[in-house]
Amino acid sequence: MPSALIIRPSSLGDVVHAMPIVHDLHEHCPGISIDWVAEEPFAALVRLNRGVRRVIPVALRRWRHDALARSTWREWAAFRRELAHERYDAVIDLQEQLKGALIAWLARGPVHGPDRRSVREPIVTLLYAHRHRIDPARHLIDRCRRLAGKAFGYEPSGAPRFGLEAPPQDGAPDSPYAVFLHATSRDDKLWPEADWKALLERSVNAGFTVVLPWGSVEEQARSERIAKGVSGSVIPPRRSLPELASLLARAVWVVGVDTGLTHLAAALGTPTVAIFTVTDPQLAGVARATTLARDLGGTGNVPTSAEVIAALGPLVRAVPSS
Repeated sequence: MPSALIIRPSSLGDVVHAMPIVHDLHEHCPGISIDWVAEEPFAALVRLNRGVRRVIPVALRRWRHDALARSTWREWAAFRRELAHERYDAVIDLQEQLKGALIAWLARGPVHGPDRRSVREPIVTLLYAHRHRIDPARHLIDRCRRLAGKAFGYEPSGAPRFGLEAPPQDGAPDSPYAVFLHATSRDDKLWPEADWKALLERSVNAGFTVVLPWGSVEEQARSERIAKGVSGSVIPPRRSLPELASLLARAVWVVGVDTGLTHLAAALGTPTVAIFTVTDPQLAGVARATTLARDLGGTGNVPTSAEVIAALGPLVRAVPSS
């Protein structure tokens, strides 16, 4: 039976964008076994895809902060043993950075990656046994699908299918609810809190409960500022990634900045509006994931709350009344 090892350790949104290759590989290579190397915070997400046989967690982000510790070297040795567990027909590096290429090079099997004109860091092509031309102007979803197709000799077609199954979860609001994803790792990707406030008031007046999840103390404080004085908003306890997937999958709609959870919401099939301020949605927007998603803004173009409300209109009207 054929086998493949996927190298896409991070980040959350990029891991989501790579997910459709699992469906493609199973469709074109019946019986294939697919393993995936993922940074430990994202391993639980990859496990939500039943088409992945084995997830191999890696902790590069944590290890580099304590590189000389004995525990770090023990964990690294265990990772190397897990990585060398079997030989693969293809090792597909979707990270396009030195850290991903080194992991791919350590695995057992021929490494496939983009060629020098296509890859993010050209030096990594020295570690590839097979280099493929992948149009860098295409959306990341299509780039990932195309590279996997070249590794196994097929042409991807059709809409991307992410194969993510959100687990059942208690604790979500009983009434129809929306989710606001205001948090991101980069300050220049944030949307003004005044716009979030205006959108919140409009959403609550329309009869929706609005959930504002958070992942850090700073993000929790922002949720509280946005929700202050507005009944009908919910600030939940901090949730794990699978729990957040469940929350997003069961929402009526989601609005979020350019962050991994927004891309996850679209991949789960939830009507989603993504707000871009400094990045290009043509390369990594949510609209490529599903017809139920909209991209607003772009590099140097910050959408207004009125534009977001206008984009939400068709999505909200498409939701059956209960």
